[in-house]
Amino acid sequence: MMLRAEATLFLEIENAIAGSSAGRRRDMVGQLTDLFVSKSDEMPPQLISIFDDIIVRLASEIEQRARGLLSRRLAPIRNAPPNVIRVLAFDDAIEVAGPVLTQSTRLDDQTLVEIVKTKGQAHMLAISQRGVLNEVVTDALVELGNREVVLNALDNFGASFSDRGFSVLVSRSQGDDMLAEFVGSRPEIPSDLLVGLVAKASQAVRSKLEAAHPRAKAEVRRAVAEAAGHVKSQFLSAALDYTAAIAMVERLQQSEQLNEAVLARFAKSGAYAETIAALAAMCGLPVKFVEQAMVRDRSETLMVLAKAAGLSWSTAQDILRLRADKGVIPPSEIIHRLARFERLQSATAWEVVQTFRNRLTTKAMAAGPAGDVSIAWNLPPG
Repeated sequence: MMLRAEATLFLEIENAIAGSSAGRRRDMVGQLTDLFVSKSDEMPPQLISIFDDIIVRLASEIEQRARGLLSRRLAPIRNAPPNVIRVLAFDDAIEVAGPVLTQSTRLDDQTLVEIVKTKGQAHMLAISQRGVLNEVVTDALVELGNREVVLNALDNFGASFSDRGFSVLVSRSQGDDMLAEFVGSRPEIPSDLLVGLVAKASQAVRSKLEAAHPRAKAEVRRAVAEAAGHVKSQFLSAALDYTAAIAMVERLQQSEQLNEAVLARFAKSGAYAETIAALAAMCGLPVKFVEQAMVRDRSETLMVLAKAAGLSWSTAQDILRLRADKGVIPPSEIIHRLARFERLQSATAWEVVQTFRNRLTTKAMAAGPAGDVSIAWNLPPG
């Protein structure tokens, strides 16, 4: 039952809406927000709805600075009043809209796409920094966002891109070395689009990719050759055989012996295939996906997988040292990548992995029986 003090406050708010000054309405919003934040974890939906209605009515009558404060306070709250969040998200002032666009889980994909299509680049930039971005949202961002928006979305390890989105990105990358590098660094880019990207990239980008990814050098050269229509046998690299590694990891899983200590031992001993297979199993992702994350220069996706698997700082370091030993990254970069790992939240990392899994499973189902069913092996419970 609502406390008498709360009922009195609601009555005062109704009177404030009817005729009080802007300053009084601002104070009421502050008091109401204080009350909501203090009780949000235990608040039933019916009471949230009451808060939602009253705050929406008051928020339209307060100045921008007060709306910005309201946005910052409500943005991180999981069960924030949904209509208030929507009103704040559509505010023309980015100081007001930004916090909820970046943080609030109350905004669904349809709303985010609507904002992308109707607001400016500042709103898109805020959206590009959300913890999780689904394909329908990134499709809109890569089509309508400026270069800064697109680079931020590509640098967001929680963003998923559709094949159509990657196609647009490859086209936009022509003549832009940084954008081409960011696009090519995404582990999930389809191989045919990677071929097109590399074929159109400048020699500087190709050289950088080859220098940064020695294991991928043959693949890069082959991509260029394929695009030119003359694949040469000397450019074909022998693929690493994961059959034995996967079989070993599956036996460890079945006997409940697959754990961080085993993975760390693989990494420390230089067992490259086994390290990848173990991390793939612990995250419920296909080996090919984890391999791509391992061989490409930027480490955001790999650090997300390590955090989601519950690995410690020292084991993440072992994996990075293995990459350095293989020439994927310079040893001097390890400390910077570990700092990124340290800042990651486990819940956020696991949510990103769930997004990867859902996207890959959807693609496999769309491909039918001939598709890559390996993406579904040993998925841990969601």
